Amino acid sequence: MEALFEERSQAFFMAGEDLLLSLLCMFGDWYTNSGQAEHHGRQVNSSYAAMELFVQEWHVFLPPRHMRALQACPILGFVAVFLTTPIILFRILTRAHLRQQTRYLLLANALLSDLLFVAAFLLSTSMNEASVLMSDRTCATVLFLMGMLYSVGVFSATAIVLDTCLAILVPLRYATLWPISRTYGAIAATWAVSVVFPSASVGVFLWYHATGPCTQLICSLPLVLALTVSHSRPLQVCMLLTVTTILVMLLLVVSGYVALYCQSRKSGVWRGQRTSRARGTFLIHYLHLFLSVCPMLLLFIELLLYSNSTRLNPGADLWVSLVVCNVLVVLPKGLAPYLYGLRYRDLRGSLLDFFGLNKPRAITPIT
Repeated sequence: MEALFEERSQAFFMAGEDLLLSLLCMFGDWYTNSGQAEHHGRQVNSSYAAMELFVQEWHVFLPPRHMRALQACPILGFVAVFLTTPIILFRILTRAHLRQQTRYLLLANALLSDLLFVAAFLLSTSMNEASVLMSDRTCATVLFLMGMLYSVGVFSATAIVLDTCLAILVPLRYATLWPISRTYGAIAATWAVSVVFPSASVGVFLWYHATGPCTQLICSLPLVLALTVSHSRPLQVCMLLTVTTILVMLLLVVSGYVALYCQSRKSGVWRGQRTSRARGTFLIHYLHLFLSVCPMLLLFIELLLYSNSTRLNPGADLWVSLVVCNVLVVLPKGLAPYLYGLRYRDLRGSLLDFFGLNKPRAITPIT
């Protein structure tokens, strides 16, 4: 019994040592390349070992209490998505008349990618919380998967607005321009393009860590942004190009909805009854797009600051990365199934029945 206890204790301490060395390796790489070592070398006593200084700095950057609060956001987002998205997907895929409508197929594709993205993000967060170390290739695979799934959501939103534009602007030619067979092709294209989309950034990430001393990593997207991208010029360029492309796509989606607003305003949709369903649909689209643009815009500004400044506060960098990744990126994914599921009549009934909110209407007999 004592031997078993000693073996477990030794394994526990070895895992803790590997975790500490990984943190020190990542932080030390940033520390050396960012010029902070020189700065501290002039201010601290030379008796301080580099490892002690790294440990001291790291605990300043990551207070455990605040980290736990931020790490709860992906869990809440996953719970919110998992409660509704499977119901919506089951409803769409099991009803023949819904499977024959382009908007529902594109919506199912977007919600499926959101569900998988939030699940992958939660898995990454849970492994980080459990102090699971990864090789650079495993970490690159996780980052590639999250980038691909996020890209599928962006391209699906673009396909949805294109479909809506065609349905409103050229209703007589809509069935010819966008048949149901073309919808399946568009869905396949979103996945195919999304596989290629994050490849450059992940390839540069692998190249960067292949030349560095870190063999085991804590694969956290906020840590990668704050400690790796912040001082690697090739990664900054790749990330800027990727985020710029996503922003351009989202702005094209916004432009499409603005064009639809101008066209529908002429038909009187925005005048008259306050309960206009078209008006409510537009507002839902605008809210979801606003929540999707905000994290990309903040990430774009953060990358510009990385490129143009060498004296950034690493603590502020890490907090911004945590808020962007754990809160702002997950928020629109968690709200999307509720916004669209409760808006469409064909989907709302299933959701209300599942949550027990669909009250039966009393029928008054005619006397």
